Amino acid sequence: MSQQVDNIQPSYPLFRNDEYKENLATKREQYEERHPQESIDEIFQWTTTKEYQELNFNREALTVNPAKACQPLGAVLCSLGFEKTMPYVHGSQGCVAYFRTYFNRHFKEPISCVSDSMTEDAAVFGGQKNMFSGLENAKALYKPVMIAVSTTCMAEVIGDDLNAFINNAKKEGYIDQEYPVPFAHTPSFVGSHTTGWDNMFEGIARYFTLNYMEGKEVGKSGKINFVPGFETYLGNFRVIHRMMKEMGVSYTLLSDPTEVLDTPADGEFRMYAGGTTIDEVKDAPNAIDTILLQPWQLEKTKKFVQNTWKHPVPKLEIPMGLEWTDQFLMKVSEITGQPIPRSLEIERGRFVDMITDSHAWLHGKKIALYGDADFALGMTKFLLELGVEVTDVLVNHANKRFKKACEEILKASPYGQTATVHIGRDLWHFRSLMFTNKPDFMIGNSYGKFIQRDTFYKGEADEVPLIRIGFPIFDRHHLHRMTTLGYEGGMYMLTTLVNAVLEQLDKETKGMGTTDYNYDLIR
Repeated sequence: MSQQVDNIQPSYPLFRNDEYKENLATKREQYEERHPQESIDEIFQWTTTKEYQELNFNREALTVNPAKACQPLGAVLCSLGFEKTMPYVHGSQGCVAYFRTYFNRHFKEPISCVSDSMTEDAAVFGGQKNMFSGLENAKALYKPVMIAVSTTCMAEVIGDDLNAFINNAKKEGYIDQEYPVPFAHTPSFVGSHTTGWDNMFEGIARYFTLNYMEGKEVGKSGKINFVPGFETYLGNFRVIHRMMKEMGVSYTLLSDPTEVLDTPADGEFRMYAGGTTIDEVKDAPNAIDTILLQPWQLEKTKKFVQNTWKHPVPKLEIPMGLEWTDQFLMKVSEITGQPIPRSLEIERGRFVDMITDSHAWLHGKKIALYGDADFALGMTKFLLELGVEVTDVLVNHANKRFKKACEEILKASPYGQTATVHIGRDLWHFRSLMFTNKPDFMIGNSYGKFIQRDTFYKGEADEVPLIRIGFPIFDRHHLHRMTTLGYEGGMYMLTTLVNAVLEQLDKETKGMGTTDYNYDLIR
């Protein structure tokens, strides 16, 4: 069953070879205690019914494919956005391996992150000794200018105190007294990856500014701050940079991992690249104001910025689609006094032209979606602008205020009247909806592939194709470089959506002389 050096094959078609088929058949027969295929098919068909959906939505003690990740994952991404910063997770090595591979597979880049490898003895006696050695070794080996510490479940369950441990490490001389080690408690059993990002950012902002507000003055720097939140489309960082430069706005993007997550292959390994500097964080309270690009996931950050930095923090939604990008740019113009340049007006006009061009193909299409709160809200708003009928919006880690806000947006449009907003639900709930409330397409991350395959298994007419927008995207390449914010992001998403519709049309009309009644290629 070994590979041949002159004919190396990937998993497909390798696992279609006879020897692998025989191996799989033997495994099933001897070890799986597999139920008869007729029974499996019968149960499968039942899980596609309204009867099963009602049972599914009544379950309370089980989560199946939760449509979220855990807090420390978000904390790691936040830390990567600061210059020469090493993310450090106080907990087990296995957790950190998960975070790194998760980002490896999405960004296709090496991810720097360390752990102090807590094991059974640390679970009993506490992990302070692990932290002493971990901080000392991480600083000596990787030479970061800052180490940002978060926690996993193990450390949180036993009640490890990060503030005490870090201060004790400094007192004992494992690291210098003035060496920056901001931290955040990020228990995985509550919240989500977006909560972890929020907690870590607040921890970094608190470390550098809470006790250093003397001499700080709102508006002193003439800048405006942007806080991105848990953002995995690198083009979104770049589009904010571009739009602000075109407007002539002086600004700081607080946490920008663009360079470290998209380094060139030029023969030089970069453990650290780009990122927000410590000096920029220290200067952040002197800005005119702070805008949260994903406000639904940055509640802790908002309170800190308002209470400590004394910034108003304007009420804005994520700048996705046409109207909310308009509102975002107009608010920036209002705050800074800088006019919106002709270049952005032209870009907006092109975006409107694209919507007009594609409207006939998207109007009346039914789409369901899932993802993080801000993304789901922004995507819902954008779909309604396109004349798409939204059927279901699912966000696992959202609250009742979000549900109400999303419902108000849906009710304000003729295309959202029959939509339902689901919070606290998982992808197994979403799977039920794809059978009983079948849309034309679904929007979500790579995990929707399994739902698409299940709908196809029921029958070709029942298939709900997946449009991959979100996080994580494992089974496609380079989508993380794309953009979803601003007019540019709207253009990308519109292109993705309308071409998915046309691709499906091609699939349904490729029967020669039977279904090929579309005349798009007639001369």
